[in-house]
Amino acid sequence: MGGRGSRVREEKESTPPGTAALRLSPGKDERRAVATRQLRVLLTPLAVAGRRLPQKRLLGAYGGAEGPAPDGKRLCPEPSPRKPAPASPPATPPAGSPVGNGWDGAWDAESDGSDAGTDAPPDGYSQLSAYERKRLKNITENAKFFAALKLHESAARLHQIATKSQSHATKSSSRAKPKKAEDETVRRRSMRLQRVEPSGVPMPEMPAQPEAEEYPRVPAGPLPMIPEDQMENSKLTEELLTTWMRISEMKANDTEEQTCDVKRYQGSLNSMGLSEDNIKKVVKYRVCSMAIHPSDSIIFVAAGDKSGQIGLWNVSCKSEEGACVFIPHSSSVTCMHFSPCNPAHLLSLSMESLRCGDVTKAVFDEVCRSEENLSSFDFLEENGSTAVVGYWDGSVAVVDRRTPGTSSELSADIGFKRTRTVHVHPVNKQYFIAAGSADVCIYDVRYLKSKGNKPVSSLKGHTKSVASAYFSPVTGNRVVTVCADDNLRVYDTTSLSPTITVLSTIRHNCNTGRWLTRFRAIWDPKQEDCFVVGSMARPRQIQVFQDTGKLLHSFYNMDCLSSVCSINVVHPTKNILVGGNSSGRLHVFKE
Repeated sequence: MGGRGSRVREEKESTPPGTAALRLSPGKDERRAVATRQLRVLLTPLAVAGRRLPQKRLLGAYGGAEGPAPDGKRLCPEPSPRKPAPASPPATPPAGSPVGNGWDGAWDAESDGSDAGTDAPPDGYSQLSAYERKRLKNITENAKFFAALKLHESAARLHQIATKSQSHATKSSSRAKPKKAEDETVRRRSMRLQRVEPSGVPMPEMPAQPEAEEYPRVPAGPLPMIPEDQMENSKLTEELLTTWMRISEMKANDTEEQTCDVKRYQGSLNSMGLSEDNIKKVVKYRVCSMAIHPSDSIIFVAAGDKSGQIGLWNVSCKSEEGACVFIPHSSSVTCMHFSPCNPAHLLSLSMESLRCGDVTKAVFDEVCRSEENLSSFDFLEENGSTAVVGYWDGSVAVVDRRTPGTSSELSADIGFKRTRTVHVHPVNKQYFIAAGSADVCIYDVRYLKSKGNKPVSSLKGHTKSVASAYFSPVTGNRVVTVCADDNLRVYDTTSLSPTITVLSTIRHNCNTGRWLTRFRAIWDPKQEDCFVVGSMARPRQIQVFQDTGKLLHSFYNMDCLSSVCSINVVHPTKNILVGGNSSGRLHVFKE
């Protein structure tokens, strides 16, 4: 024992400090001697840009409980105890320490023994290997280099600049400045657009063209019955008005108002046809209403269009100039009737007025004028002296032609949003039916008042707006309606109960669109249970239905009829049907 211990002491004395104690393969006795030894090194990072890096604690063990150190490792023994250096402030490293001399205080326990010629560290760290000393030196130099770059200060400045620019952009976007005129790019314009001749002389200003839909305004009061082209066709106009006056003086033959059987009626419909001679453009624009003279000798038709024109056509005249056009209105002529007792009077209604064209005086007299828009009218008496008038705003009025002035006798609010058509019962003249926005009701004119009017009967079942509603011509026991829900409905009005149910429903395409006048189903005056209505089907046709919903006949001619006839009228005594389309053209089906 004594000899072995003396050899260990001799090796320690003969080996230079910091290197003799580290061997590749320590002996058995050496491992046993240092089994309980442990080296603890506290690494203190440098302060970089005012920030302190996290500390590391490396633990190097010579063995202990974990066993001997692995082969190939050099272990650094714990330095000999020294007197503690005097305390210094936390922010300042002590004099002679690695931090103060550019060395890092954190060392690894591993070393490969290279770089033996590296400068020795300050006193107290002489036990570090050359690799650890070089590593600490590199760490210190890198820290100094990054500290010299001042990256943290640059990042802080960039962040401050970005924040300011963002706030400035927000303020500028909230109050955007208008562009200066001189900054805008001047667009090149041709001399044609500048209205300048090639020589540089400005062209004269052209007068503004009126819009296509702008119609001339008609003054209030009586208007002379002068056609639109009065200078060219004065003779033909005189002949036409003379014919109208002559047939009005002739008394129509009294026919028994009776309904023939369906087969006989279908036979008469089959005998009616259309030819090129019976087609004529009578008015300029879309046909909105028509009326046919009750004469048995001559077919005389009147048509009103959307611009306020009224065209008169003598169909029996074989010449090409058998029609004349007058302009008594400023807007759409939505309703026309010849007076039931005096066919020399043609009453026409537009949105601004109700006029009576008297051919004996050659004047369009004004019966009623209103600031509210008028929609339709019908006679309350056989002599045609009084009439009920509907307004587009939903109300109705009673007009008496015998009283002076152009105001109505009574105005009544019936609770409608819109009133499109009104029609008087053919037998009980005190009742009239009004059709509007999904509302169809029967009222008693004797009990009308300004507000709070209640209907006698209501015709239920309509889900969309109703275009028309008319009583059957002889007894009034039926009502036919045209609704935008693509249905024709027939009601039994034999007894006017508070609620009247549907008798039959006919599926019918009523989607006429913007450019066509809405369909109106009208009864044939000669047949109590049959009515006529336009159709969207192809080939273009006019259909005749029975009140049961059965289709009896379709008028069509693939060579002559190629458009939709929305408005139709039937002669009261003869087998004559006239259909008007959206271009102002009339088609006459006759035997």
